[in-house]
Amino acid sequence: MSQSTLKDLRAQAGQLLLMGFSAAEPTTRLRELLTRLQAGGVVLFARNIRAPRQTWELLRECRRRLTTPPFLAVDMEGGTVDRFRNLLGPAPAAADVFASGDRKLFRKHGRILGEAVRGLGFNLDFAPVLDLALAASRSALGSRAVSSDPEEVIVYAREFLAGLGQASVLGCGKHFPGLGEGALDSHHHLPVIEKSWKKLWAEDLVPYRKLRSRLPMVMVCHAAYPAVTGEPTPASLSAKWISEVLRKKIGYRGLIVSDDLDMGGVLASASIEQAAVATLRAGADLYLVCQKEENVLRAHEAVVREAERDRKFAARLAAAARRVLAFKQKCRPLRRPAPPPRPELVGRLGRELWELGEQVRMEAFAAEEPA
Repeated sequence: MSQSTLKDLRAQAGQLLLMGFSAAEPTTRLRELLTRLQAGGVVLFARNIRAPRQTWELLRECRRRLTTPPFLAVDMEGGTVDRFRNLLGPAPAAADVFASGDRKLFRKHGRILGEAVRGLGFNLDFAPVLDLALAASRSALGSRAVSSDPEEVIVYAREFLAGLGQASVLGCGKHFPGLGEGALDSHHHLPVIEKSWKKLWAEDLVPYRKLRSRLPMVMVCHAAYPAVTGEPTPASLSAKWISEVLRKKIGYRGLIVSDDLDMGGVLASASIEQAAVATLRAGADLYLVCQKEENVLRAHEAVVREAERDRKFAARLAAAARRVLAFKQKCRPLRRPAPPPRPELVGRLGRELWELGEQVRMEAFAAEEPA
């Protein structure tokens, strides 16, 4: 293989990687890693986020090291998944907002969270959760899921996504094909969901079917559905779920991303190297490796090696990279970085989150009062 071909493979492999890291400051190691891999984007967690300006500067340094506009991602749902709690104050959970029954509040939830995401320098929020709020997953999902009725999930998600859009932030529907019947937390274990195809199609998959044109990105989960696939493979590594169901049967045309491959739910089934190759072979456009920097390198190198060895996989890699780059070319939020967060912006965001929380509590109280 020529040096130019290998260089192309490495560039393509980099575009498909969304990476996490441990630093809260732009260390020499982080700069070298970003420059070497040319990742498609980065994902920040609470460990990386200490102050508004520090977060913005960390993201700016990541952008500087990458030659194409990167996805700058965070999980910001409110409630138990709130990366900005220590910076801006707590954001209300999706289930609490939904309980108000106020569609304007659903959209306001998305807009205010989106403005916080954008204000700190991000352009992608891994939200909303489209999982059904079923009894089996109550201990794992809690207030992250809004309703057991897929039509009600759609109402909330549509407004939340519109609110994110008003803030110039991308959303991501998760966790396809649905964790509503999953009793285990896929961060630590592989949920095995014994649900028929007929029931999944009529219930868990409805939000993806009806929101397919509104979702810029869909995240595929680490759960197995043996009644559908006949095997214990996680959906995140399954061509049946990604290529056949999501792409062909549902007709989704946006970007498909795996959940973090550094999670116990997938590492129970495959090594980090195997998982990175398998999710791309199955049809994912992007994959996350967020916990260990050594696993970021191992996953990237495995993808490059497999593309060198297997021409069919190399073609899959090239097609995914073209899709990602075409999306980035058209996506204004990625090409227009947010300005640094001024103290008055931080103060306003904190007030708006507090006021939103108060409004949610007042509406919930009013709903509980006897007629």
